[in-house]
Amino acid sequence: MKVVILCGGLGSRLSEETKLRPKPMVKIGKKPILVHIMETYKKFGFNDFILAAGYKYKFIKKYFQNNKNFNTQVINTGAKTLTGKRIFKLKKYLKKEKNFMLTYGDGLTNQNLSKLLNFHLNHKRIATITAVRPPVRFGELVLQKNKVKSFKEKPQAKSGWINGGFFIFKQEIFNFIKSKNVMLEREPLINLTKSKQLMAYQHKGFWQCMDTMRDKKFLENLIKKKSPPWTKVS
Repeated sequence: MKVVILCGGLGSRLSEETKLRPKPMVKIGKKPILVHIMETYKKFGFNDFILAAGYKYKFIKKYFQNNKNFNTQVINTGAKTLTGKRIFKLKKYLKKEKNFMLTYGDGLTNQNLSKLLNFHLNHKRIATITAVRPPVRFGELVLQKNKVKSFKEKPQAKSGWINGGFFIFKQEIFNFIKSKNVMLEREPLINLTKSKQLMAYQHKGFWQCMDTMRDKKFLENLIKKKSPPWTKVS
């Protein structure tokens, strides 16, 4: 099964790094975050990647010409292309795939991707999205009048789910994604929801995206441990 990774955005909120390289190639430890993501997929037997590149496309192309650990196609889908159109531009590369996986090039997880696939195949809908509870940026206080009953430093949110970015799509997804330059997260996912064709796999383990330098530094601290949390399958 092919794995599409969206790698083409500008990464403007991480401009300190992305002036020099595309966001997925920003290093966490000694390796680009993109490689950490690919290693997670490979752990579950998925090693056939399509990298939908754009901004600084040649940087990614050159890296994977010299990296033989993965079966990789790097496709230039345009620097200003939105996520929906980026996927549409890969249609010809995916025409033989009954199902394919997709994620963003800036998020790490310890979810069991085999369980995600089984969930997708069992519900028989067009699309599966991974739902995660976001980490809270600040310490959480539980108060009783003026007394602090409990304090937790940066806990995981207890309520509310967000898009965790690890998808599986049937080939029929292209009925919802046309040639228009749209974001996957707008009309396509909204229309899939209206058609009752979008299911959510709830992941309660580790998940972290890298949107800002704060996020990068957080992940850099985690990788100093012997076993970073994204390497421990949930």
